[in-house]
Amino acid sequence: MKRGKCRGCGAEIVWIRTSSGKSMPCDPEPVTYWEKPKAAGKVTRPDGVTVSCEYEGDLNNATGIGYISHFSTCPQAKNFKKK
Repeated sequence: MKRGKCRGCGAEIVWIRTSSGKSMPCDPEPVTYWEKPKAAGKVTRPDGVTVSCEYEGDLNNATGIGYISHFSTCPQAKNFKKK
């Protein structure tokens, strides 16, 4: 995992190589998640797989740790959309 700064908002980010081989900018703080198909939440695991999830639940039943895409939290994300 490579660290950097967002060129839009200047926030710290980490780059995770996705299973498709692309680099995904993510918020640097890992989050606990509970995998749930078709849930609104998404995390990218350290191995590059993105899963649908919930962000709250019983810690004893947590699926694991993942990272939230910086595209969903960056105030400048609209400036990075492909046309």
